Amino acid sequence: MGSRRFFIGQTIATCGLVGLSLVSCTEVKNDNILSSPTKSSQSKQEVKAMKLESTAFDANGLIPAKYTCDGEDISPPLIWDEVPRGTQSIVLIVDDPDAPGRTFIHWVVYNIPATIRQLPEKIAAVKTLPNGGVQGKNDFGKLGYGGPCPPGGIHRYFFKIYALDQELNLSAGATKNQILAAMESHVLAKADLIGRYQRQR
Repeated sequence: MGSRRFFIGQTIATCGLVGLSLVSCTEVKNDNILSSPTKSSQSKQEVKAMKLESTAFDANGLIPAKYTCDGEDISPPLIWDEVPRGTQSIVLIVDDPDAPGRTFIHWVVYNIPATIRQLPEKIAAVKTLPNGGVQGKNDFGKLGYGGPCPPGGIHRYFFKIYALDQELNLSAGATKNQILAAMESHVLAKADLIGRYQRQR
C-alpha cells in the first residue's frame, strides 16, 4: 500500500512537471506572438515622411477630367521630395478604396531610380520607362495608368510613394499585391496625395 501511494505521488509530481513545462512553452509562444506587433509597430514608426504633390490638382482637391476616363485618360504629373539617405528605388501605387467591393488599382510603378524626383504627365503604357522605372498591371487588366472612372458618387484616389532600401526583383506587369509583398520590411519613407473625382452625367 505504501509503495502504491509512493507510485501515485510520483506520477502526480511528474505530471505536474510536464504541466509546468507545457505552461512554460505556451507562455514563450505567447510572448513571441505578442512581441511581433511590437516589432511591427516599431518598424512602422521608423518609416519617415516624404512630400508628394501634383501641379494638376491640390491635396484632397478634384482631379481634372483630363486625367480620367471622361477626358484624355492620361496620368497626371507628380513631384516628390525629401527622399531619405539610403534609398535605392521608388515605388508608386495609385488606388481607389471607394470602389465597390474592393480597392481598385489604377497604376503601379516600381524600381524608379532613387535620383528621380518627378513623373511628367502622360506616361506611356510601356514596360520600362525612359527613367528606368518599371510599370505593373492595373485592375483594368492593362499595363500602366488607368484614370478614375467611378461608377457613381465621388471617389478618393490615393497616390502613394514609397522609398525602398532595395530594388524589387519583379518583372514588368507585376500586381500591387506582388509589389507589396516584395517591398515588405524595405520601406524607408512614404507619402501620399489624395485626389477626388465624380463623373458628370
